[in-house]
Amino acid sequence: MSKSPIVEFKDFTFRYSTQREPTLKNINLTIYEGEKVLILGPSGCGKSTLANCINGLIPFSYPGEIQGSCKIAGNETSNSSIFNLSAVVGTVLQDSDAQFVGLSVGGDIAYALENDNMPREEMLPRVLNSATLVGMHEFLEHVPYNLSGGQKQRVSLAGIMHDHVKILLFDEPLAALDPQMGNQAIDLIDQIQKNNNCTVIIIEHRLEDVLYRPVDRIILLEDGQIVADMTPNELLCSNIIVEKGIREPLYLQALKMAGCNVTIEDNPCNVFNMNLEKYKDQLISYYSSVDTSKPEEDKEVVLEVKNVDFSYDKFKALDDVSFTINKADKIAIVGKNGAGKSTAAKLICGILRPDKGEVLIDGVNYLNYSIKEIGQRIGYVMQNPNQMLVKDIIKDEVSLGLVLNNKSEAEIEKNIEAALKKCDLWPMRNWPVSVVSYGQRKRVTIASILAMNPEIIILDEPTAGQDYRVYTEIMSFLESLNRDFGITILFITHDMHLAIEYTDRAIVFADGQCIGDDSVFRILSDNDIIEQANLKQTSLYSLATRIGLEPEKFIESFIVAERRKRHEKS
Repeated sequence: MSKSPIVEFKDFTFRYSTQREPTLKNINLTIYEGEKVLILGPSGCGKSTLANCINGLIPFSYPGEIQGSCKIAGNETSNSSIFNLSAVVGTVLQDSDAQFVGLSVGGDIAYALENDNMPREEMLPRVLNSATLVGMHEFLEHVPYNLSGGQKQRVSLAGIMHDHVKILLFDEPLAALDPQMGNQAIDLIDQIQKNNNCTVIIIEHRLEDVLYRPVDRIILLEDGQIVADMTPNELLCSNIIVEKGIREPLYLQALKMAGCNVTIEDNPCNVFNMNLEKYKDQLISYYSSVDTSKPEEDKEVVLEVKNVDFSYDKFKALDDVSFTINKADKIAIVGKNGAGKSTAAKLICGILRPDKGEVLIDGVNYLNYSIKEIGQRIGYVMQNPNQMLVKDIIKDEVSLGLVLNNKSEAEIEKNIEAALKKCDLWPMRNWPVSVVSYGQRKRVTIASILAMNPEIIILDEPTAGQDYRVYTEIMSFLESLNRDFGITILFITHDMHLAIEYTDRAIVFADGQCIGDDSVFRILSDNDIIEQANLKQTSLYSLATRIGLEPEKFIESFIVAERRKRHEKS
């Protein structure tokens, strides 16, 4: 039985009233009832604009010039209203904090029902039902802003499910989640789609993570136009995925590095179901030949954390934590949401001070230094850019630290130009911070720290919300700082791709304790640590298991081979 169209764009072009050129150009797209569709593309390609056309923010909140037709559930959006469209389309934003309006989880979930003037006796069971559906029924009295990233997202989802909307629209649902919670989010989306038979549209950069559960189609946008509309298998086997700068799944990257010519018949969209038998010998031969030996290096300790405890009121966030950081280290700090990663970073920077234990910088207890003195040596880029931004104009924000440290005008200009160009923000230097996207604001905060030329940089989820091109530029730049100037870099991250590609060592947190400190390939091969820290087995582990290679050795061989190949290109 054929399904009816629920989203229809015909010869659709949209130009914001504040811009000279259209953001969307001649879009022709039909999405059918019950489909699950992934929308991919680089930052600025029009993904969010397309989403805003679907949920009615365009044209009702963001005015502009429309040509062509956009119909949702058979109704032309320009003749409808946000109120009417909200009964059809439910949106979960990337920035969950921007979506909360209630002072409690229950109050936030009830907000839409209160707006409908629903009697309390009818409202309460519906709130409980929505909260139970997303697994948040035990948190109804909690403050939304105090929840973890995954919990916030579930609350946002519960708040739009009262009317059984026909379309669920997710804007980067995985950006703030640890790997295991990301899997749970994809599972939840899949479960809700099947139970409610609704249409799901996902906007996300993390292709491999979304494909953890089946997707019907992938729409690839570039420069406001649709350049591909394919099944996942078709996209993964085409050259367009590389040409357009989309990050390949790790297992597919490993297969291609070994010279395997993957076809649609191999079912490459899922490493567990993929036909690998014909590639087994080729994979084993290639990765067994990789030389993983490396010379011993003398390590110069620059920072030590010794037996540190820290509590927020009665909640113990860190419990007897110890680790050592060496000069020019590249370290991934990983673990579940709320495990203590960000608290440890704030302690290192002196924003927080230990209740017990000590932090040493070059062997000296940092209690002897002011926060300003520590800040000149250790830079910290927070996960949420809104918590760092204080100036109205991008250039002023990036120069702020230099100005406060009384740098000369010439040095200020030189440093901010270099930092903004590396973060692909130089053309926007005179733009207001308020008009750029969440991902661009994140780049502004990175640029403001890079301008200070610190000895140690701590970045909390530096690539969340970034497309692969910008991700690669930022990470390559940070890698060059590490390689050429010996700057020590710590990444607090949920991105296992980042850990594998750009770090040598992983420090693992779970429930306020440091439960692992070893090379990345050993950490990602340790099932006990992975389970405790809400990580997940990478697809490299699954690939190695399926072809009969020892996972730890295989992952190490892949890391070495991939880095050599990347350095040859650069």
